[in-house]
Amino acid sequence: MAKVREPYALVKSLIALGLIVLCFIAAEWQYNRGVDRHARNAIILKHIALAPVALDLVKDSPLAAEWQTVTTQGVFDATQQILLKNRYSEGFYGFEVLTLFTTPNNERFWVDRGWVKAGATAAIAPTITPPPTNEVSITGRLRLDSSLPRGSFFALPANGDGLISKLDAQSQLETQNYYIDLLSGSESSLTPQVAAQLPELSDGPHMAYALQWLFFAGLVIYGRILIRRTR
Repeated sequence: MAKVREPYALVKSLIALGLIVLCFIAAEWQYNRGVDRHARNAIILKHIALAPVALDLVKDSPLAAEWQTVTTQGVFDATQQILLKNRYSEGFYGFEVLTLFTTPNNERFWVDRGWVKAGATAAIAPTITPPPTNEVSITGRLRLDSSLPRGSFFALPANGDGLISKLDAQSQLETQNYYIDLLSGSESSLTPQVAAQLPELSDGPHMAYALQWLFFAGLVIYGRILIRRTR
């Protein structure tokens, strides 16, 4: 008895092959994301464990010192202050308070003075502790735009200018390409009640997702064989 030829067998095989290729591409993408995240977390853990250094020693290569604790001196400008929206702490909505800081060498950069809870309504301003008007010493983590989350809900859009560029454009100023998460200072009022938080340092589910896509590729292969056998 002659075998019944499977209709559109080549088309079905090509579709299955295309799905398998897409699954492998997705698996590789998730794997690379996991590797990158693990490397980022390792760098953060290494740098936050380092002893504090003077900002002048690392300001010329901030990328190599990102997340390290630095110290510097200067004055805050309370007239140049910006609130970053969409910040949450323990389930409460609020803002990150960024204030302009100028060193004796006339170098200007933004300092994240921590989180403040939003007012009871949109018309009520949050309560913000004013910075000292005299020269102070501060200690904080060196930060770059690259360490901030991206997306329409966060500080940075998926594409376009970074946080510092947006702050400078809003205030019509030109500042350094780094900023500082304030931890403490020479006056007790400088210590934030809720300091800027470190990012989540878990490696996330990327490796599990990579295996999941490989499993899907296996299902496609199994399904194609099963369809052929049923003929």
